[in-house]
Amino acid sequence: MTYYSGKDLARSFRTVRRNTIQIATEIPEDKYSHRATPDTRSVLETLQHITANPTWQHKLHGHDKKTFVAFEDFMTYIGGATQYGATLATKDALLKALETDGETFASFLDALGDDSLGQTVSFPEPEKNPSKTRFEMLLGVKEHEMHHRGQLMLIQRQLGIVPHLTRARAAR
Repeated sequence: MTYYSGKDLARSFRTVRRNTIQIATEIPEDKYSHRATPDTRSVLETLQHITANPTWQHKLHGHDKKTFVAFEDFMTYIGGATQYGATLATKDALLKALETDGETFASFLDALGDDSLGQTVSFPEPEKNPSKTRFEMLLGVKEHEMHHRGQLMLIQRQLGIVPHLTRARAAR
């Protein structure tokens, strides 16, 4: 049987976050208003979203330890994260938050035991929103960041920047 612990979650999240920080560093701040298309988030908005997203999951699973999340709860968590993200209006503020908040979240993951990761979190309308384990929800934080990081890598290409992971692969 394969086993994936809180320590594994933390390690893999730190890797993802390190790559996000690299991209945020390489995109010049004067390009943070760039959008891939007019109806998409700008670089700044995408980085604000990436940075703030783990905060609501940390609150839900760490501080509140909810086992049932109503729609109103979800909207409160997301609203708080969105408000926080909006305060990160400069490249320096984003980079600092990506580092410090990322490490705070990774340390939280690192301390989670099997009992906590195995707990079930349920939602209203279970036929549309099946229950998930904390593990699945917390793994989703990393998946979410990787999704948006892929968008940022495309924007790097639009700006004439070869993404660092591509440069590293070419060097090998």
